[in-house]
Amino acid sequence: MNKFIKILFYIVAAIYPVLIFTFLVILKLPVRILSLCVIALALSFFLAATGNSKNKSKEKNLFEKIKPVLSATFFMAAGLLCFFTNEKIFLKLYSVAISVTLLLVFGSTLFSPPNIIFRFALLGDKSIKNSPAEKKVEAYCRKVCIVWCVFFICNGTVSVLTAFASSVFSLSEQAADSLWSIYNGGISYVLMGMIFTVEFIIRKMVDKKMPKVFPITKFCASSRDKNYVLCYEGKWSDGKFKTWKNFLDDTSKMRTFLEKSDCSEWILHCEDYWYFLVTFTALLQCRKIIHLTQNITENFLGEIKKDGMNFLTDQETLPKFNADFIPQIIENTVAEKSSSLNCPAINSDETKIFMYTSGSTGKPKAVLQRMSEFELDNAFVISKWADEFLKRKLVTTVSQHHIYGFLFGISLPFALGIPFRRTRIEFPQEFETLSDEKYMIIATPAFLKRTNEVEEKLPLNDCFIFTSGGVLTPEVAEQTDRIFGYWPTEVYGSTETSGIAYRQSKNGLEWTPFDNAKIWKGDDGCLRIISPYIKDPQGFATADLVEIKDDGKFILKGRSDSIVKIEEKRISVTEVENRILETNLVADVKVVALEDKRQYLAAAVELNAEGKKKFEGQKKLIVNRFFHDFLMQYFENVVIPKKWRFLEKIPADVQGKKHKEEIIQLFKTESSNE
Repeated sequence: MNKFIKILFYIVAAIYPVLIFTFLVILKLPVRILSLCVIALALSFFLAATGNSKNKSKEKNLFEKIKPVLSATFFMAAGLLCFFTNEKIFLKLYSVAISVTLLLVFGSTLFSPPNIIFRFALLGDKSIKNSPAEKKVEAYCRKVCIVWCVFFICNGTVSVLTAFASSVFSLSEQAADSLWSIYNGGISYVLMGMIFTVEFIIRKMVDKKMPKVFPITKFCASSRDKNYVLCYEGKWSDGKFKTWKNFLDDTSKMRTFLEKSDCSEWILHCEDYWYFLVTFTALLQCRKIIHLTQNITENFLGEIKKDGMNFLTDQETLPKFNADFIPQIIENTVAEKSSSLNCPAINSDETKIFMYTSGSTGKPKAVLQRMSEFELDNAFVISKWADEFLKRKLVTTVSQHHIYGFLFGISLPFALGIPFRRTRIEFPQEFETLSDEKYMIIATPAFLKRTNEVEEKLPLNDCFIFTSGGVLTPEVAEQTDRIFGYWPTEVYGSTETSGIAYRQSKNGLEWTPFDNAKIWKGDDGCLRIISPYIKDPQGFATADLVEIKDDGKFILKGRSDSIVKIEEKRISVTEVENRILETNLVADVKVVALEDKRQYLAAAVELNAEGKKKFEGQKKLIVNRFFHDFLMQYFENVVIPKKWRFLEKIPADVQGKKHKEEIIQLFKTESSNE
């Protein structure tokens, strides 16, 4: 449909009642002559609407054609009926047909959502999809849709009455035609305009109350009110807050410091979550390359340090390599005066953030990340659990230098505007103080396990728990539910892949993939994944053995690198660990493969309270024999661990991960008591 015919169509459709009144009443044009004009007009509209349209998408063509096609059809029907019956009433019923059609279209979407108003909203603002406000916007649009349905019912009813006004109200033909024209060509449009105006005003009021998402790379100075609370110290009721204005001030001060340096790459280690956020944001604004590390031992820093690299931290007692690599204390830099409160733009695709996957020993492995993938990951979590986050304050036991801690402890709460605690929870007993508010708890399985050991029942108020970074056994999850009052939601992922799937083990051991993730089983039996969080379009091959169910969910079967050969016998150390846990005498266990003259397995075991009671006063040889005999029910003697260490606590990093190198070192450095 060319531009001229489109404009003509909208004009004719809008003033149709006035035109009918003018031709029939004022110009006294014969009904059949007028009907021929309507038929000709309808035919031209129909041909124009169904003709080929170039340089437009199919979706847009369909959306734009449907209105003129319907109108052309109604015009044609009215003209033909009027011509054959010589009755002008069919010309007047056009307005009724429009109201009935719109009622059917709008009303049908109330029973087959999403409703049509919400669909229009999504076309106009694509940011609504998967936002924390999506459900609220859809609920509001449903109410608006109902209002329009009521209007179409009322408008159609009045249109029918005015069409038959001469008989219903005993009016003259001219008076009835005037009444029909005044209402359908004037009053009905005024009423629609009033609905549009009132709805626009209400929408603006409702919009102010909708939750807003401002990711780290997309905020501006006016994104939030200056007194909006971003961070708190201790517990919420202590009233020690950091606001949006504090954030703008401190990032500006940090930028002033960074702009004085020619250094392009910075190592960032900061235990204080507030200083971490401020420094991380300023580094991005200054287009610096960031290296995040929880490990700040001299050996580790020596491995990752490069010429021209500098170091930002809130820790004052750190190794000093040389004059070019002196740790800069963040607290001192944000105490300086700032140059401005502006917010330099951050291009999320151009950000460079390195995260390290190794532990305290071994060669560090740097994984390059971008804020683009981080914020896509956050968007999915927000789309699924935004309501749970928005009604709570956030605390975490996880280091923000790792991907899980960064995504859930820094990036996501900042984007949603969820106040987060300035320091992470270090000891399980700290949970006892958190009875003043509803809290979102970001934890690791290891920390939940530690809490279960020292707490019986916590006085928490409607908490929600996310956990990741390790295996959470159903037993620990169930005990967590008894203590916290919530069965943890687990997130499965890695530094290389970000989030992959989630589950609550009370509903089964199967993992549900993220909606935007494509998974399959590789030839080696391991999980393969393609998702927006993985930069390589070919996806990523994990080392996790997997069984994929018919419904798309999957079960993890251990790691492929946990398969070792002991005297030509293939055995999974994960399976051995799981069997040891089945004794119900063990709180934690790590099995590793060692090699002297031959290869064999060794087990580091942490007994639980029941295990300690059972073996109290027993010689280690008796304890070893117990576990050996138990495992003989499932394995050949040759693959059963030959060395055992019974520890008060198995070494683990801040994420709760047990690193194989550290366990092996235990057996190398400690003398055997067997």
